[in-house]
Amino acid sequence: MTENGARRGRPGYDQQGILEVAVAAFNEYGYDATSMGVLADRLGLSKSAIYHHFASKDEILERALDQALGSLEGVLDEPGASEGSAADRLDHVLRGAVHVLVDQLPYVTLLLRVRGNTEIERTALARRRAFDRRVMALVETAQAEGTLRTDIDGRIVERLLFGMINSIVEWYRPGGREDAARLADDVIAVALDGLRVPAAERGAVLGG
Repeated sequence: MTENGARRGRPGYDQQGILEVAVAAFNEYGYDATSMGVLADRLGLSKSAIYHHFASKDEILERALDQALGSLEGVLDEPGASEGSAADRLDHVLRGAVHVLVDQLPYVTLLLRVRGNTEIERTALARRRAFDRRVMALVETAQAEGTLRTDIDGRIVERLLFGMINSIVEWYRPGGREDAARLADDVIAVALDGLRVPAAERGAVLGG
């Protein structure tokens, strides 16, 4: 074991390399249908060589989901998520989520397919719900401060925003016409700008 708890790599694949191949297989075949034998075939390694890096298939899944969730949670810990108006902070979080999705596309795809069939999946879903609640709190704060419309329920706003962002995994392909920054601009333009209250109208009673 290394100092940080990770197993040392063997020639050909290190732990991260095996993880990337495994996540691609999980997304292609489904987690339950992907055996360690399938992974060994795709990697060109023996199953014992994989077990040198990971104790089980469950550990591979746990590491993959943690990578996706840790990246999303990290966006909420950035300065831009805690500075400025709530609407500006929400803007930062949404842009960050798009960047995470593009940068970690296979991992986020796997996360979005989790259904809670195992303890590992249920833990991941709990972390995802906690992330969603923090974003919803930003939406509600922005509504309370008068920078977002109040005629739409905050829970609905949060679900619609992330429904749009999460749908990117179904059609986005790296190397296409738009990079993460341009894609984030488009998401903000379509999803958030329509929710903003113009500066001249802030302070007025909205909704109803």
